[in-house]
Amino acid sequence: MNYLYTIAVSVFFCAVFFIPALAQTDIPANIQSRLNGLVLDASTRQPLAGAVIKIKGTTHAVSADADGKFSFVTGQKFPYMLIISFIGYVRQEHVVNGSPVTILLRENVNELSDVVITGYTSQERKYVASSITSVKGDVIKDQPAASFNQLLQGKATGVQVLSSNGVPGGGITFRIRGNNSINASVDPLYIIDGVFVSNADPIQTGLGNQQGSNPLADINPNDIEDIQILKDANATAIYGSLGANGVVIVTTKRGKRNTAARISLNTYQGWSTAINKYKVATGPETALLTNESRLNTVEDNPALPAPTLIANPESQPTYDRFSDLFRTARTQNYELATQGGTDRNTYYIGLGYLNQESVVRPSGYTRYTARLNYDSYLTDKLKVGTSINLARSQRNLSGSDNNPTGVINSALFPRSYLPIYNADGTFARYGSFDNHIALIQNLDNDAVGWRTIGNIYGEYSIIPGLKLRSSWSIDNGSEYENNYSNTLISAGIASNGSAASYETKNIVLTNEQVLNYIKTFGPNGKHNINALIGNTINTVLNQNTSATGTGFAANSLKSVAVAATRSGSSSRAESKLLSFFSKVSYTYDNKYTIDGSIRADGSSKFGVNKQWGYFPSGGFAWRAGQEDFIKNLNIFDELKLRASIGLSGNQNGIGSYAAQGLWASGANYLEQPGTAPSQLANPDLTWETTRQIDFGAEFGLLHNRLNIVVDYYNKYTSDLLLNVPVPYRSGFASFLQNYGAVRNKGVELGINSTNVQTTDFKWTTNFNISFNNNNIEKLASDIALGASGRNISILRQGYAVNSFQLYKQLYVDPQTGNAVYEDVNKDDQITSADRQIVGNALPKFTGGFTNNITYKNFDLNFFLYFQQGNKIMNMNDFFMVHGGLQANIGFLPRQLERWQKTGDQTDIPRLTTDSRNPAQNGGNANNYGGNVANLSSRYLEDGSFIRLKTLTLGYNLPSALLEKIKVNKIRLYAQATNLLTFTRYGGLDPEVSSQSSNQNTAGYDWATVPQPKTFQIGANVTF
Repeated sequence: MNYLYTIAVSVFFCAVFFIPALAQTDIPANIQSRLNGLVLDASTRQPLAGAVIKIKGTTHAVSADADGKFSFVTGQKFPYMLIISFIGYVRQEHVVNGSPVTILLRENVNELSDVVITGYTSQERKYVASSITSVKGDVIKDQPAASFNQLLQGKATGVQVLSSNGVPGGGITFRIRGNNSINASVDPLYIIDGVFVSNADPIQTGLGNQQGSNPLADINPNDIEDIQILKDANATAIYGSLGANGVVIVTTKRGKRNTAARISLNTYQGWSTAINKYKVATGPETALLTNESRLNTVEDNPALPAPTLIANPESQPTYDRFSDLFRTARTQNYELATQGGTDRNTYYIGLGYLNQESVVRPSGYTRYTARLNYDSYLTDKLKVGTSINLARSQRNLSGSDNNPTGVINSALFPRSYLPIYNADGTFARYGSFDNHIALIQNLDNDAVGWRTIGNIYGEYSIIPGLKLRSSWSIDNGSEYENNYSNTLISAGIASNGSAASYETKNIVLTNEQVLNYIKTFGPNGKHNINALIGNTINTVLNQNTSATGTGFAANSLKSVAVAATRSGSSSRAESKLLSFFSKVSYTYDNKYTIDGSIRADGSSKFGVNKQWGYFPSGGFAWRAGQEDFIKNLNIFDELKLRASIGLSGNQNGIGSYAAQGLWASGANYLEQPGTAPSQLANPDLTWETTRQIDFGAEFGLLHNRLNIVVDYYNKYTSDLLLNVPVPYRSGFASFLQNYGAVRNKGVELGINSTNVQTTDFKWTTNFNISFNNNNIEKLASDIALGASGRNISILRQGYAVNSFQLYKQLYVDPQTGNAVYEDVNKDDQITSADRQIVGNALPKFTGGFTNNITYKNFDLNFFLYFQQGNKIMNMNDFFMVHGGLQANIGFLPRQLERWQKTGDQTDIPRLTTDSRNPAQNGGNANNYGGNVANLSSRYLEDGSFIRLKTLTLGYNLPSALLEKIKVNKIRLYAQATNLLTFTRYGGLDPEVSSQSSNQNTAGYDWATVPQPKTFQIGANVTF
């Protein structure tokens, strides 16, 4: 699959280096003003608010009207000089002599001039010594996905984002520079407007047996202004034990001072279908295969009685179950927002509604959001404000994957010649599978969540450059699930109806104080200091309550309270983290930056001997492009080299009382209640620690039309929090210790280019690619995991996490039709000792390729995402290309490619129902004709793919028309999502992971909802 990389790189460099050479690059200044000046965005021709005008040292904050015109009283006589500046635009000077003035702001395409958040402070990117990727909110808005972290796929180097399934609001895999742990969490820290938010899945029943939901779907992506992704230790160490897996800092939209109110209305309507749909062998084909497998079994075992065959297999009917299962799903989204500000107050108010159906019945997701961001400048020194996000979500849950009574399995697995209904019209069921229509019509699994994410802060300027900020924040999430299985579906038949209710509460409370000092001094401002000191108090509270009941008088009675038999349970856990931190950054002569930080964390989770951890970091940046000997080369417009090293920790993902010796109730004796030890104490339990080294280069070429960022990193995580085996005489099988190590190292490349820029036409390109190599450096013993207890996944020293351990099928003998497996230990027997690691679920590289093209009022965007080198365990093939072994289960069409006669060349052995397994009885599978090694590498496939993720065409209505109807902006657009996918994977969708609830068992495809292909139309209106 190396062609994926070759195609992407070739297309990109053709776009960057060949086409721009043919283009015009100047922007004529052709906008005339009838007053003192006109400030317009050069790309959208929209007025800019908050531009700064300087006249002989006097600064005037300017607010433009709807036409972009501004005026102010200067007290100056003509002629005089105007100096115009605005963040993100080139500084300009214009002489005013009483005649009309033309001012066209030119975008500063040099990314090194951006201001980024570096952890409790902000800094110009050109001075930053850390690896930080910025993503603007406009990049992820108006797309048919509920969560902003899902929309970051392919938008940032060093970040792997993979949707686990196509269910709206479903779980995702989000990794920054690889998997750093085995037992502790590998998810990054998310901070939204200064609030540490929980990423714990609140759904107890799940979207399926092994599928999680995405708690960050509670945030409306269209409220987001920008996102900063902190990747190296110099950036993340300031967050100490919370930053080992990277940090994602989200800043939402806020009003600007002295800005007239703007009201925006956004809406889109979408229609989604599955990228691919399941196909099974027809009724006649299934009957033929069934008969063949039975005949072959008796041929191999003459002592068996004559087989029972299906009469007239060619005349068997075919029952279509998938037209009931799949649907054209609707998506509706509506958003209303306003923002603005006076001299003393600014505000942003946003309201949102999203309703999204799943392409597989009956799942769906609905979200209501409301956001208020308010800032008030009470005095020239004191500023206070708040950010509040309220969300209500509702999920219609369906066990669609990895579950014999799930909707998909109940439609997929039954043999296609078996009828859907019995002769009396009741729902037909076969084996352990339910009836898919019964499930679609009667599933009653509802989860309603309420979430409040908010903070209040005060900021006081003690002296110029010295500010004290104090903030109090809360992330309060509550999820209420009510599930009822009536007597029309399998789960409720035996118990005469069953019900369950769950309440999950996750609360994160944070208080922070930060004292920040920024000072520029010395001749010509050669010295610059940015320093801070602060502390954090963080409390996490988790509560769970459940109640179950069975036996109901009628299906209309669903409450647990009216069940004949009832039971319940509850739990509560609380943990605290106390932190102190400091960071200093010093820049000399705008060329050399050195900074360092340290954080001390004390956690209630760890043993009394080692509750405190210390996490230092340091970095150096050299703006080599400012040196005369570099300038004289006339090659680089900007050139920055940087290096960093640091430590960060991890405590997430383990229990609140992981280090304590625990007792549990339930050890009853002679009908008397009792307790017993349930966990060994470990007073020396402490943090996982990640040491990371990073080397990077950032440079601009061709008048900053080409910007390139390159990084190399090496991360080593030690003292893993693992359940290590202990002698059974202790009364326990294992207990939590610090043992083990994992390494991630890789290279990242990001390229941004302005290919063409003229008055009417502009074309920009972004290309990024990230390589990561994961390896378990130290492990006490192998840890076998996997689907349905089959231990397909394994953690083993010297290999990557998420590795697959299988029998390696070499070929099918064309003479006998027998599968031939590799005899690893050369003992002429195929036993469990011959299972080997044959691949892993981690891609070798991932990346994205984005193009934005504007011509006059039209805009076109297309975005490609690609990943290469990961493996997928196709569990659908495992069960449905089974050769006859799986009773009551049908076949996929690929089973028709099986070996039938001498000389056939295929990888599918001959059919048989004989279930003798040489891995258990010592037989030699290389001399056996069945699919006995069902843990075969034959089911492990290449999951590499390239996907046209989005294609968008938009049109901005002409300004002349907008003036007549008194509207500032109207943009209409059409968009296609997941339009094309190029892959060799044989399943429905390569972007899948049905075992995502366990971070070490990724890469399974087991009756999973595929990604939807969506077509949508939308409108953005600004008043």
